[in-house]
Amino acid sequence: MSSTTVSSLVVILFVAAAAPIVSDFISPWLLVPSVVLELVGGILIGPVFDIASEDDIISFLAALGLTTLMFLAGLEIDMPRIRGGPLQRAIGGWAASLALGLGLGFALTPLDGTRSGLIVGLAITTTALSTLLPILRDSGELRNQFGTEVLAGAAVGELGPLIAISVLLSTDRPARTVLVLVAFIAVVLVAAGLAMRPRSERLARLLEQTMTTSGQLAVRLVMLFVGVMVWVAQELGLDVLLGAFAAGMVFRLFSAGDSEREATLVEAKLEGLGFGFFVPLFFIISGMRFDLDAIRDRPAILIAVPAFLLAFIVVRGVPAFFIQHQWRMNDRLALACYLATELPLVVVITGIGVQTGRLKSSTSAALVAAAMLSVLTLPLVAARLRSVQEP
Repeated sequence: MSSTTVSSLVVILFVAAAAPIVSDFISPWLLVPSVVLELVGGILIGPVFDIASEDDIISFLAALGLTTLMFLAGLEIDMPRIRGGPLQRAIGGWAASLALGLGLGFALTPLDGTRSGLIVGLAITTTALSTLLPILRDSGELRNQFGTEVLAGAAVGELGPLIAISVLLSTDRPARTVLVLVAFIAVVLVAAGLAMRPRSERLARLLEQTMTTSGQLAVRLVMLFVGVMVWVAQELGLDVLLGAFAAGMVFRLFSAGDSEREATLVEAKLEGLGFGFFVPLFFIISGMRFDLDAIRDRPAILIAVPAFLLAFIVVRGVPAFFIQHQWRMNDRLALACYLATELPLVVVITGIGVQTGRLKSSTSAALVAAAMLSVLTLPLVAARLRSVQEP
């Protein structure tokens, strides 16, 4: 590695370490998730002060971080828990969001002057599952019915856009991609079936013996499986993120055969590897890619930030609000706020749009800024609504 790469990596790692410290320091006055501080830190060390730069190695680490993030998001989906009514309502709500999002995106296309309708429409139909999970876990919401509905909606809000990316953005032949997607689903189902089979006595013994040694067979098998699923998705012409997400879902089924101690220990190791190193790199480097010059050249684009935030609420939150018509008002509003919280896939989708020339850098920057604002505000509003009891 060159000295420039090493120095940039050290600065990036400094931001990664500083983000949770700063988040904790300002928590008495303002609750700011670390992911937002990581993006802001990336903007500061990149386009603002220019003390870190991106090269091939840094780009690879960012891609690895994104892949890890999608795997961990898939790992959090508890299919036995959300199947049935919660999953059906989540799919129905996201289908309505997709229709609203694409309609709004194509309506805004003339204002942007590019082929941005599809990109904008998909970006505003996402939900930040990986960002919401720590919030829901810390508040105890994951243990109740409300948390189940949020988990189902957020899961579909990540998986749905990933499938749409593979079908609509990764290829010029959507019909062929749909057939390939069916084949990929078949591969995932076969892998899931094998994962749920009782493991051999020898494999169980090896997994247990290496859990606290340098062997770490469980973690190595997980990394191998993620690599295989990403490779399969790439070879089939699908987005690699879909392979990483599916790998997380399948491993969740595999770990269900472990004892509670083993499953908790393995997941803790994977989360430590992901959220401790790879995932922060993705968000910080994404901040370094933030096109600050585009906003300087078109300051009027800042008006679009609150407009996009409102679009998140309308497109993603309103369908959830109306689907849960039997709930009390505060819970329906809280669910809408949680599902309208967006960030990781907004960064991914707008990045694809800029790279392919379908989206202007200024519009991408406005969308990412709105997503950051949604993470800062909407979960706090939702938590407040849940704590206020109606008479």
